[in-house]
Amino acid sequence: MIMKYDEYLNLFDTILKSDSPKAPYDDAEYFNYTKLNDSRMKRWNKTASLTDEMIEALTNLKQKQHWIIIAEPWCGDASQIVPFLVKMAEQSPAITYEIQLRDSEPFLIDSYLTNGGKAIPKMVSRDENGNDLFVWGPRPKGAQDLMIASKAKEIPMEQIKIDLQNWYNTNKGVAIQDEFLTFFFN
Repeated sequence: MIMKYDEYLNLFDTILKSDSPKAPYDDAEYFNYTKLNDSRMKRWNKTASLTDEMIEALTNLKQKQHWIIIAEPWCGDASQIVPFLVKMAEQSPAITYEIQLRDSEPFLIDSYLTNGGKAIPKMVSRDENGNDLFVWGPRPKGAQDLMIASKAKEIPMEQIKIDLQNWYNTNKGVAIQDEFLTFFFN
């Protein structure tokens, strides 16, 4: 399924208001993740801001790019990241974007695995001819380092989720922007 941000947000509403949501949202765990992620995205939609450096880079970006953001409503990292990616894309006249669901056709994620897994969110930037310019994801390096170190220490996943949430709240999207700036200036 291919959509714009407002359609992606509407998908959350559809899932959360359904008396009998489709799989995997018929599972209470996925449903509750989606409910939490809806709240996170609404908060980021109100509070997310771009750095001055990012605004300048996006405003002056000359090379046309089409961003494909691969996500799912149940994904906690996507709820922290997609609002920033969309805000960045909408800031630049050189960027168009779409959101694709990982678990629906055309299954683009199969071409962008992370260590053999379908980790999301994933962002693919393509030029006007459909050639990949860069691929980013599934999370900023600081969050990824936290995840890897926590798993190595065998920290329970529930604690890792709390630690990641705290990392995203403290970082406020700066790491995502810093990483994207390296793509724009390389």
